Amino acid sequence: MKNTIVLFAFAILFSCQKSKVKEEIATSFYVGTYTQKESKGIYKYSLSSEGKLKKIGLVAEVLNPSFLTKSNDGKTLFAVGETDDNGTGFISSYTITKDSLTLLKKQITGGANPCFVAINDENYVLAANYSGGNVGLLKATENGELSALLNVQQHVGKGTTDRQTTPHAHSAWFHPIRDEVISVDLGTNQLWFSIIDTVKDELVFTNQKTLKMADGAGPRHLTFHPNNKWIYVLNELNNTVSLVKEKDDTYFVESSISTLPEDFTEFSGAADIHIPKDGKFLYASNRGHESIAIFKVNPENGALTIVAYQSVLGKHPRNFSFSPDEKFILVANKDTDNIVSFKRDAKTGKLTFVSEVAVSLPVCVLF
Repeated sequence: MKNTIVLFAFAILFSCQKSKVKEEIATSFYVGTYTQKESKGIYKYSLSSEGKLKKIGLVAEVLNPSFLTKSNDGKTLFAVGETDDNGTGFISSYTITKDSLTLLKKQITGGANPCFVAINDENYVLAANYSGGNVGLLKATENGELSALLNVQQHVGKGTTDRQTTPHAHSAWFHPIRDEVISVDLGTNQLWFSIIDTVKDELVFTNQKTLKMADGAGPRHLTFHPNNKWIYVLNELNNTVSLVKEKDDTYFVESSISTLPEDFTEFSGAADIHIPKDGKFLYASNRGHESIAIFKVNPENGALTIVAYQSVLGKHPRNFSFSPDEKFILVANKDTDNIVSFKRDAKTGKLTFVSEVAVSLPVCVLF
């Protein structure tokens, strides 16, 4: 009888410990911020398997790290410093250690107020300089150390609105299967197409060079469908998503759809856009409507149909990200100083609130 009681007690203890371990399983992520208030730079947080958020702490003190990305091996973090220091901003690379980032190299980006960074398989690095209206090209070594600025590709032209009097490069993307760079310029109202001349280490325009969006659209970000045939461009100024396709080596806009409800008449500006690996749904954030617009993707032609609008439970959702398993979406609400986690239903695309955590001026979430 005594042995039975001991075994039973041990079983309960083991079960409790196992449950505790399960609760403690978490995925860490980094948060880029603006540093005008309490924030001092880049922070590390964790997301539990249930979607709960927890602060780990400051990992790098840096001015306005507004956009972050990682090297393909996950060992290096790159961050832009969105500043204007005599006409240029900066980009820094860091070695990722357990709960800290160690600065490797800081370089200029070749234009003021860089707001986006990307890296490809060959370790070429792109920095989109918003106020400079240009894209800087650098290269990283295998251990993540940045080269000096290699090349700057200047955009020219303007759009039709007050926000489009000069070029404003807002993002720059490596095509997932083509040796091509697509830069998104809100000011000129165009996509700009380039290749990298790896001999001269410079960006060279393709034959098409640009694709004009609808007047006043203000393209900001884009996302590639997993089939790599469809590109969805998020337009900040007219709050639309444009479906871009390619035929005979020429890109064209096939259709556009609003990110806002028909009866919404107040000011709003679209900010970020993402699509999960299964390609079934598309998500876009609205600053003003304060929501994530959820679209269903037609698998035959890529057309979008609105499913729902999810309140972000905050203001100014500048950036959001899927968790690595895509079970959760984390939204960075800049003006309410919070990050909110939502559980994602892969069958319906809809989102359910799980948790939130305080962050001063969060503007980028990176897993």
